[in-house]
Amino acid sequence: MESVTLEEAQRIIQAAMDKAREIGQPMNVAVVDNGRNLKAFSRMEDAWLGSINIAIDKAFTSASFLMPTQDLADMTQPGQPLYGLETTNGGRVINFAGGIPLMRGDDVAGAVGVSGGTVDQDQEVAEAGVAAFG
Repeated sequence: MESVTLEEAQRIIQAAMDKAREIGQPMNVAVVDNGRNLKAFSRMEDAWLGSINIAIDKAFTSASFLMPTQDLADMTQPGQPLYGLETTNGGRVINFAGGIPLMRGDDVAGAVGVSGGTVDQDQEVAEAGVAAFG
């Protein structure tokens, strides 16, 4: 399966940053390849420093579990089947919105992760990035 290319990753990041500017929220945007390795990253001026690793880890999580991170939210609550999942993988698993897989047909080519706003803003910006991939 073919991984996301650097050119694609840069296009994804640019589209995400354009959306972040449009909504007026500085963001950190990360793209990982299908091996969960960081391919590209950008931090907008004034984006939260604490969100750098969160953005990277959202992309890592999405590529690891082949689903948007927002889909993990309900499954990882107390009493649910994946409760405690966020404590695995050295604490890198993120169980809230902002990470989305990058699909090439039926294969995962990588993932985008966004952090710096509300979870809804993070998801909106990540979706803009994914739209530039397709």
